Amino acid sequence: MRKVSIVICGAGIAGVSAAYYLSHKHGIRDVLLIDPNPPLSLTSDHSTECYRNWWPGPDDAMVKFMNHSIDLIEGMAEKSNNLFHMNRRGYLFLTAMEEKIPLMMKTAQATSQLGAGPLRIHDGTNNYDRYTPSTSNGYTKTPPGADLILDSKIIHHHFPYLNPEIAAALHVRRAGWLSAQQMGIYMLEQSRLHGVRFLQAKVTGANIENNRIVSVSLDNGEDIETRIFINAAGPFLRDVGKLVKVDIPVYHELHLKLAIKDPLQVIDRSAPLLIWDDVQTLNWSQEEHNWLAEDAEYSWLLKELPSGVHTKPEGGPGSQIVLVLWEYSPKKVSPKFPITIDPQYPEIALRGLAKMLPGISEYIKKIPRPRIDGGYYTKTQENRPIIGKLPVEGTYAIGAFSGFGIMASCAAGDLLASYISGNELPPYAAAFSIKRYENPEYLSLLEQWEESGQL
Repeated sequence: MRKVSIVICGAGIAGVSAAYYLSHKHGIRDVLLIDPNPPLSLTSDHSTECYRNWWPGPDDAMVKFMNHSIDLIEGMAEKSNNLFHMNRRGYLFLTAMEEKIPLMMKTAQATSQLGAGPLRIHDGTNNYDRYTPSTSNGYTKTPPGADLILDSKIIHHHFPYLNPEIAAALHVRRAGWLSAQQMGIYMLEQSRLHGVRFLQAKVTGANIENNRIVSVSLDNGEDIETRIFINAAGPFLRDVGKLVKVDIPVYHELHLKLAIKDPLQVIDRSAPLLIWDDVQTLNWSQEEHNWLAEDAEYSWLLKELPSGVHTKPEGGPGSQIVLVLWEYSPKKVSPKFPITIDPQYPEIALRGLAKMLPGISEYIKKIPRPRIDGGYYTKTQENRPIIGKLPVEGTYAIGAFSGFGIMASCAAGDLLASYISGNELPPYAAAFSIKRYENPEYLSLLEQWEESGQL
């Protein structure tokens, strides 16, 4: 029987990050990554690749966690000469409803006070140059915090391609995107230089004695002796948890992503991530409306749909690609690969996007050849990750990154490595421990949880 110090089940961004911090920071060389697929090739390969430190409460755990993760990513960018093209263009949340402005201001002030950075308000009494636009590239020359723009003239001076009816814009500044594949490969290569190995196989069983992990079994017939087993199985987090007799409280949603060409340049190539923060009903012709009303399968498309449709330019100089995402009908599902593609997704997503970007309507008449992919959001009830020890001695989990795996990966890997190496844990560690669900006060707090932070 082969013997290794640490087995990591799952070579997505979570497992790779755990391997990186165990080996690179703590000098633990005898680490084996196991996955039936090549590294970074399942859900990690279909990320939107964005990051932000702007997370709602009820406490500051997510803000501190993400601030640390972004610190680590920026440090990695500096060491690698920004190999993965990190930018800080920001997230731009938009509303056309003036009645929402007081709530937008209140929640922005609350998030700012949690440590996400200062909030600057632009109501038209200041000059345009008091608002500092983001640079297209790089991550060092943008102010922290956020800018709440309440003057439509300022909004359309800087973002003339947006709906002229927009009443307010919240520009979150410590946010942007990067190449997730290149960042993941960088961490994987550095891990290999520090002794981490990869084995393409599937973990099918675990041997537990006296409530301690002693070995795992693989689908190739091999058993591997280990004293530490890390569940980093992404959408299979719960299934792998059952192998060590631990029920990990997560569920799954399928989220799709649309990529199309934008030859009309409806979206400025230097734009931030654009997010429509209003619920909406889609614009249908009378003939389309009548047809949908008579069809029980599609009549729901006439109803009010949720907020959150978002888009960003994709690719380097010369690219015309834009990404569009909108989970307009979230459902709990069981993860299956290959994923199921909704053929109606391009038209529905573009119709939703047209409210924010009227020029998109030109593409609804004849949708440019779309490319659709996506992955599963593995979620806890309150949309926070699970990182740390499991009840069986020597077993750990790192996962439940519901759409925020790339931005959370570095702090998550660093936190898990601190558990295993015995280092002091950060104050937010308890907020992500699976033991939080044993705390009656926390369970009571869950009943009052209002905002998950998910787009």
